[in-house]
Amino acid sequence: MNATTQTAKQITVHALAIAFVCVSTMLIQIPIPLGYMHLGNACILLAGVFFGPVTGLLAGGIGSAMADLLTGYTQWVLPTLLIKSLMGFLIGWIARSKGRVRMSAIQTFLACFAGMAVMILGYFLAGALLYGSLYTGALQIPELVLEAVLGTLLFYSFGLILDKAGINRLLDLDR
Repeated sequence: MNATTQTAKQITVHALAIAFVCVSTMLIQIPIPLGYMHLGNACILLAGVFFGPVTGLLAGGIGSAMADLLTGYTQWVLPTLLIKSLMGFLIGWIARSKGRVRMSAIQTFLACFAGMAVMILGYFLAGALLYGSLYTGALQIPELVLEAVLGTLLFYSFGLILDKAGINRLLDLDR
């Protein structure tokens, strides 16, 4: 493949991943203190693990921030952009640290754990800053942990299917 085709393919994957995260975040929103639980984290995990840190960063940051903007959580747009960008990048970077991605690899689990830890800590700190109280920021931690666990379970459910289908080989993104 020439460089132009590869770049077009990468841009397309980035755009689709951003849209996928945005729509999945908006699809089901369960209110929690200071925000909402959603399915978008599973999609950020999928984007980072299967398509790498750049796609994870773009999909996580832009897709999640767009969802906040479009659903009326405008005070969270900037914190979400920062938190979810870091989360998506870290997921992709850790998962791909040893080359080929395998759902059963320890790196994949560590990527999930690190990404979700960034999300929980990031929203705790952002909530404390936005509302002027560590206590207020901490109110959302139990639901954020539940959201992280559910997102990870969904990720593994869909990820195993995509891994079996050979998604990286089909899209030929690594070459």
